[in-house]
Amino acid sequence: MRRGFSIWEAPVTVKRYETSAVYSKVTEANGFVFTAGVIPADLSRDVEGQTAEVLTEIDRLLALAGTDKSKVVQASVWLSDIRNRDGMNKAWTAWLGGKDAPARACVEAKVIDPRMLVEISVVAVK
Repeated sequence: MRRGFSIWEAPVTVKRYETSAVYSKVTEANGFVFTAGVIPADLSRDVEGQTAEVLTEIDRLLALAGTDKSKVVQASVWLSDIRNRDGMNKAWTAWLGGKDAPARACVEAKVIDPRMLVEISVVAVK
């Protein structure tokens, strides 16, 4: 830290993308990019298909803020049934391409619609 410099004095820059009255799909703050929880639109697919769809949407959202999956540093994954973890991991691993795996939490959680099998949010850097 520089002498005489306080992080509390540093200007904070916040940019929001695809906002509504309730939330923003992406928020950028001082070089960090946060996505809201991303859910699948096609609830008829299995967990692998829903996960692939969610990750494609995450790619799009990260691009809005000028970053990409290679700069994801943290991910949170919610599964409606933890027994679906293998199917989710299959799509997740394919998305990562064998590299740049971020820190990740994966938990079972009650979701809005019982047909929704996965929800994912990520944090990336610019």
